[in-house]
Amino acid sequence: MPYAHRLATRDDLPAIVDIYNAAIPAKASTCDLEPVDVSAREAWFAESHPDRRPVWVGHEPGSPRTVTGYLSFDPFLNGRPGYDVTADLAIYLHPDHRGRGQGHHLLDEAIAHAPRLGVRTLAASIFAANEASIRLFRSHGFQQWGLLPGVADLEGVVHDLVFVGRSVGDAAP
Repeated sequence: MPYAHRLATRDDLPAIVDIYNAAIPAKASTCDLEPVDVSAREAWFAESHPDRRPVWVGHEPGSPRTVTGYLSFDPFLNGRPGYDVTADLAIYLHPDHRGRGQGHHLLDEAIAHAPRLGVRTLAASIFAANEASIRLFRSHGFQQWGLLPGVADLEGVVHDLVFVGRSVGDAAP
């Protein structure tokens, strides 16, 4: 199925939070143990910026108001200035839209767009057991750059954390 994306707006935040919360019970992609509410994500969204660290929402063509997933370009390692050339990607998809090509669309677009944000390196942290996400990133040229064994414990579900990354070329000065 083809997908499209657009810049997220504040009005999309409830849908973004719903998609994020849908991932929590599986204990396979986030360390949150309880659902978050919109107010808990307000600061995160307020820190996004279309020219440096955008948040995009995925949608089906012809239905731009129906959010089917999102991708965020987050600051790397708490946003220290020396890391401004690197973005930490996060992709979350609505359960009904997983495995249908949306992740590939969003990641393709992120790789192409990153240099316009001044980004030379894209990184992501993924639970080692999240094989679908690891396959997605590897299929787009990401390589494993690190492994932190047993660093996450989600109520008895222990996860290793894999760091993946790739260069996206020279960023504008």
